[in-house]
Amino acid sequence: MMALTTEDHVVKRSTQCDKGWSLHGERCFRYFPAPTSWAAAEKSCLGFHGNLASVNNADEEHWIQRLARKKRTWIGGTDAHQEGHWVWSDGTPFKYVNWCRKEPNNARGNQHCLQINYTAKNCWDDNNCKVRKGYVCAKKR
Repeated sequence: MMALTTEDHVVKRSTQCDKGWSLHGERCFRYFPAPTSWAAAEKSCLGFHGNLASVNNADEEHWIQRLARKKRTWIGGTDAHQEGHWVWSDGTPFKYVNWCRKEPNNARGNQHCLQINYTAKNCWDDNNCKVRKGYVCAKKR
């Protein structure tokens, strides 16, 4: 009988996503249509070992838009910790943006969470985090 080496125990990474999730790039995404506050949506995503989706480029944004059926939807951007300093809840760098004209504007001083698919241009808007809307989670596959 041959002895096993450490190389024999390498776990192969899955190329698929869990049931109900869709693979795009290196991550799995899922749209949840139930109206939910931003914080409750992030908590839900954490329960699936993910976060509200971050967006790293236009291709990824278009994928998320289609997944969300072009409805106004929460994703993982927030400036709740420091006004005007937007971060992704998953910790990735906040480099790609698609803000609508004159956004983010922090209207009424209480808009600290990011929604996509705002207006006919399907751009980004800051909104009150307590507003209830569907959301997109993302996680590593």
